[in-house]
Amino acid sequence: MNKVTLVTGAASGIGEAAARVLAEDGHRLVLMDIDTARLTALTEALGRPDDILAITGSVADLADCQAAVALARDRFGRLDGLSHNAGIQTYGTAEETSLELWDRTINVNLTGAFLAAKAALPALRDTGGAIVFMGSGQSLAAQQGAVAYVTAKHGMHGLCSAIAVDHAAEGVRANIVAPGAIDTPMLRKTIAMADDPAGLERILHRMNPTGRIGAADEIAAVVAFLLSDKASFLTGELIRVDGGLLSLIGGSPEV
Repeated sequence: MNKVTLVTGAASGIGEAAARVLAEDGHRLVLMDIDTARLTALTEALGRPDDILAITGSVADLADCQAAVALARDRFGRLDGLSHNAGIQTYGTAEETSLELWDRTINVNLTGAFLAAKAALPALRDTGGAIVFMGSGQSLAAQQGAVAYVTAKHGMHGLCSAIAVDHAAEGVRANIVAPGAIDTPMLRKTIAMADDPAGLERILHRMNPTGRIGAADEIAAVVAFLLSDKASFLTGELIRVDGGLLSLIGGSPEV
């Protein structure tokens, strides 16, 4: 039986890539995002209207998350996986970050992960399913001037570990992927904000031992593996997919 997977943040970036890769692997999908237009376009492009459904909603709203899970169970009778990708990038030090920006970042990036998992867990318990959270290199380290984002992504790592431990005996697995710089609309927006966008892009390529930024479908391939039965003994893990970024000693000379 083909797996049924809920993909959040599916309208762009890594979420869209995950939807495409999972569709190619035969998953029946419920795609969730706040961007109705892009979500509809993706669903139509995937071309399997009986197997791929779209629902507009925010992961920061428990009712929206529950509606997405209910759609999967009502239409497909089950839920086997959650690929959680929804998130926003924000900037500012602790002094610069307003309480409003802090709350928004935490609500979408961390509380949203919690609510998506909370809504999905009863259905995943029934199927022995899996969760894959989309973290970041900033789940382990910190970029300057992004205190709320870094805090949220660190918190997501802890959330994943706690869920993995709490629900392992029920057959539910949870893992987190930590990408480095990946060519997505979010990264392109960040590059465009720089005083020297071309210079920043060169730095992003050079800072990885591989000498390049990553592609969204490279991250999606790891998500697909973690949701598959081939990863049945893998839970509570953070998988770095960062081109070796965090393996490199900072400031080390090029050879």
